[in-house]
Amino acid sequence: MAGTVSVAHDAVLLAGGRASRMGGADKTALVSGGLTLSDHAVAAAGRAATVVLVGLRDGRSAPDGVVHAREDPPFGGPVAAIAAGLAAVADPAPWTLVLACDLVRPEAAVAQLLGAADDAGDDADGLVAVDEDGRRQPLLALYRSDALHAAVRALGDPDGAAVRRLTADLRIVEVPLDAGLCADVDEPADARRVTDGSGLLD
Repeated sequence: MAGTVSVAHDAVLLAGGRASRMGGADKTALVSGGLTLSDHAVAAAGRAATVVLVGLRDGRSAPDGVVHAREDPPFGGPVAAIAAGLAAVADPAPWTLVLACDLVRPEAAVAQLLGAADDAGDDADGLVAVDEDGRRQPLLALYRSDALHAAVRALGDPDGAAVRRLTADLRIVEVPLDAGLCADVDEPADARRVTDGSGLLD
């Protein structure tokens, strides 16, 4: 991938999920600014050593240079997707970016996370975005790869597991981000804002 950063990292991009509040639609295929939301996620991960896109729907393919993986079982949830993404990286970098593919402005959000990593301290296992209401966003985060691998092993079966269980014992540094950088697509109204030029991506 093009570009260099001071924090060497891989990227695990999560494109799976049933999108039940969207009637099962593939929200990562929504187009904004000429790119699908999953392509925006790939662009945000453009400085990663290895990029793994997990859980694309049937009929869609990963961009050139991006590894495609599938969680086991399909729709097994974000922890299963993280486990599949980690397993697909042959030579892990020190850090792993974990990024949901339904985020609206991932490029700017990831840039802020990477910028904060240099000041995280040697005892930090990860940096997690926090929205303006104080809610952690564990799928907009940068984790030490060895700590994340260890957490997956300790958890056991990842099928249906909550991300908060996976990260419960990790030493996390919170990175406050503007609400717009944490915005994602959960419901049809979100999708309309993303695709109708109403300013959600400004």
